[in-house]
Amino acid sequence: MRRFLMISIATAMLVIPPAWQMAAAQDAVPSAEAPPPAPGLSESVVVTVNDDLVSTYDIVQRMRLLIVTSGIQPNEQNLPDIQREAIRSLVDERLEMQELKNQGKTQKFDLVASDDEVNDEIAQIARSNNTSATQLLAQLAAQGVGGQTFRDQLRAEISWRGWIRGRYGQRLIVGEDQIKAFQKHLDAEAGKPQYQIAEVFIDASRAGGMAQATQGAAQLISQLQKGAPFAAVARQFSNSPSAATGGDVGWISTGEMAPEIDKALEDLRPGQLSPPIAVKDGVYIIYLKDRRAGGSSTVVRLKQAAIALPKTATPEAVEAAQAKLNAMKPKLQGCDNLEAVAAKTPGVVAGDLGEAETKDLAPAFRSVVETLQAGQVSTPVRTDVGLHLLAVCDKRQGGANQMTREQIEDRLYGQSLAMIAKRQLRDLRNSATIESR
Repeated sequence: MRRFLMISIATAMLVIPPAWQMAAAQDAVPSAEAPPPAPGLSESVVVTVNDDLVSTYDIVQRMRLLIVTSGIQPNEQNLPDIQREAIRSLVDERLEMQELKNQGKTQKFDLVASDDEVNDEIAQIARSNNTSATQLLAQLAAQGVGGQTFRDQLRAEISWRGWIRGRYGQRLIVGEDQIKAFQKHLDAEAGKPQYQIAEVFIDASRAGGMAQATQGAAQLISQLQKGAPFAAVARQFSNSPSAATGGDVGWISTGEMAPEIDKALEDLRPGQLSPPIAVKDGVYIIYLKDRRAGGSSTVVRLKQAAIALPKTATPEAVEAAQAKLNAMKPKLQGCDNLEAVAAKTPGVVAGDLGEAETKDLAPAFRSVVETLQAGQVSTPVRTDVGLHLLAVCDKRQGGANQMTREQIEDRLYGQSLAMIAKRQLRDLRNSATIESR
């Protein structure tokens, strides 16, 4: 059965910042623990969305929620971006809830998530944080976030996700030609490196232009470099469907994303963040989790036990070293005890050679390793610098674990459903009357 891939926010880990960060947030944004100011005094309407109002109190509350749940450190440079994101998210949620209520009247069915559904979502989030719903809400309240603010965000997300899935999910069909085309692309790229990535996407149309999107991405990168968790930042600030899974995209190969991203990935090492990557409609931040060789390559992880011997060593010296390594070999259990055995053998040095593609090994090593399986040890191998026993710790095809047909169908189905949700929201924005005051 096809599965809707937009994962619930219930799987998200709420990030509770350290005390010094909480203090910074409290200095930057007015506290929400005090009752909201009376209309007409310090509270005012900032935005009207058709007939709904967004007040200064709403915006301050949402800013605090963004700060707490993303783990970012508020400062003078990023507070304007946080405020803009708070307003954008509140406007979008007002539009979504208005549409759901209108659709509910037409269908004579309540499409808005119930209190029980919201409570269940909070309970799931609390469990993922090893706490209770009561404790979670208390932690948010201690940092100035009202429980209703959190509930409103969850209610909008649950309701909109459920309506999109219910209205379009059953009618959406992934054609066999789409699956075959995707599989053909994977096969064509099988020999090329593959990348496991997470993403944050800043939509230029929502950010107010490419310059603002680039600036916002730069601010987020600064926060990520200071320790803000990538997944938490993606959930609150990314405009990509992957935001629902903390920005996780999984394994991709060349050509699945924009050419600008392919180029950036070539220069990244696992664990690195990209600089802002401008594409046609916005700006990406890419986090490279891991990379692996293409499917046409064999990847091995090796250890060695070696005796240093210069190229000019006498035949007698080479023969003596061979005898010592040959005597050592029966005691070896693959890679497991190589270092321990080598340590008891005078003149032998053990080392971990790490992981490499066989095609990148020195010719003398490559010809031997290609004949060995994981757990096996070579006969002594002569090089210009010594004599070596090579132990194969692991051996696999690069790019292994290719996507199955069902996984391809699920990915295409999820992408299509996410695009439908994005178009629906875009149409609502275009037809709405949104006024800033």
